[in-house]
Amino acid sequence: MSAATNQPPPLVDYNLFEADATLREALEREGAGWAHDWVSELGRLAGTEEAIAWGFQANSNPPQLHTHDRFGNRIDEVEFHPAWHRLMEVAIGHGLHALPWREPRAGAHAARAAGFYVWSQVEGGHGCPVSMTYAAVAALRTQSDLAAEWEPLMTTLDYDPGLRPPAGKRGVLFGMAMTEKQGGSDVRSNTTRATPGQDGEYQLNGHKWFCSAPMCDAFLVLAQAPAGLSCFLLPRVLPDGSRNAFHIQRLKDKLGNRSNASSEIELDDAIAWMVGEEGNGVRTIIEMVNHTRLDCVIGSASLMRQAVAQATHHTAHRSAFGRLLSEQPLMVNVLADMAVESEATTVLMMRLAGAFDRGADPAQSHFRRLALAVGKYWTCKRAIALVAEALECHGGNGYVEESIMPRLYREAPLNSIWEGSGNVNALDVLRAMDREPESVSAFMGEVEQARGSDPRLDRSIDQLKKELTNGAGAEAGARRLVERMAIVLEGSLLVRHGDPQVAEAFAASRLGGDWGHSFGTLPKGLHLASIVQRHRPAT
Repeated sequence: MSAATNQPPPLVDYNLFEADATLREALEREGAGWAHDWVSELGRLAGTEEAIAWGFQANSNPPQLHTHDRFGNRIDEVEFHPAWHRLMEVAIGHGLHALPWREPRAGAHAARAAGFYVWSQVEGGHGCPVSMTYAAVAALRTQSDLAAEWEPLMTTLDYDPGLRPPAGKRGVLFGMAMTEKQGGSDVRSNTTRATPGQDGEYQLNGHKWFCSAPMCDAFLVLAQAPAGLSCFLLPRVLPDGSRNAFHIQRLKDKLGNRSNASSEIELDDAIAWMVGEEGNGVRTIIEMVNHTRLDCVIGSASLMRQAVAQATHHTAHRSAFGRLLSEQPLMVNVLADMAVESEATTVLMMRLAGAFDRGADPAQSHFRRLALAVGKYWTCKRAIALVAEALECHGGNGYVEESIMPRLYREAPLNSIWEGSGNVNALDVLRAMDREPESVSAFMGEVEQARGSDPRLDRSIDQLKKELTNGAGAEAGARRLVERMAIVLEGSLLVRHGDPQVAEAFAASRLGGDWGHSFGTLPKGLHLASIVQRHRPAT
């Protein structure tokens, strides 16, 4: 039997954080250097053969729904493979669901972003309940009595799965249920009804088309109360130990994110408590959405980074036509182009997380309002194209399930859809500019910090100013405008903070216009080999 030759070794036993210069630099820059050892430990775990195997196992053995027990009683339970629980134990045990709330110190959101980015490279699906629990705290704090009851359990480092009364658990997880089959992102058209009962309770009746992570302990739900659409906290198990009337109709058979359970649910006089003011449900839950949108950016950056790591590793060990792929000029151009995109996204991700840390500053808050929607739109779009290109770098090897690439490819479109599709986020940018003009000033103030550093960036800033002034609110052109805003913002961040060679390549291609329509079309005269080397994980 002949031995396999010309095959790369597995990309294992390396520290994902220590191998990522862009992330290490950003962690320090955003005031979270104190978390270096914590993120590094996650990076070490993420590179182990055992953790990588958990990711494959959790996706090869998707969750199973059990609506009834063997006696015919309704139980609505979701069963997960042990690998899922191992992934969750690491995530919760390291505080990826709660770090900024447990340690409200400078740089806490940035530190948490770095950790979430590193650990998500192992497996993306289990990040869903982690992300929603992190985000739910922000919304729940609008209702002090419920926050006092639930937040201590939401912020422990104990992963305690299973449906039991919250008072008897070491920790709880939160999900959300907003969208309905007739409305999707148009949540104001929701038909789920909330009827007032006794002692502040409400009874919810209706159907939710997408309920993320139905195995969680509690959910934030939107429903129509007498005074309008409102936000409610709905637990799976009631204080007396009985199961709430939260019935899982089916689990969605999704393109990707297969390790995670997504479901349709029916609420049949389910008991819930109002969060925030009646009739202000969207305003209440928007804080949760803001934080999960940040996680969409983090998730996209994580997918890009892992795809680039896999592609640079593979091509450094695979030969064709007498030379390593990584030595062939056209492949070097492709790899460098993807590395530039990945670095731009990581730098933007950390800057957005830093804006959450500095949210008490009005200028930072206004910047976050606009830049978050801009970043969510653009980075989620770019992740899809980048992962596809990275898969192609592997040839046929990248198209088989034994490679991680098919999973990354299936996962990439999710972040572009979750928490508002591209159009929803592009229109949200227009809405922010119209209702909160201070956000435009804050956004431009950020990009202007790099003025004078690169003439191509200066010209792009001037062009963007014109676009913002002349018909910026035209709905049909919203995507073009948001794309320009994202590229200018990334260019400004890279010129100030990125690797000089990466910044030059970004400016020459994305800002200078010397770029094609696919990856691998960077212009001549750039130091592409050094860019590739910066992004290749050393093993």
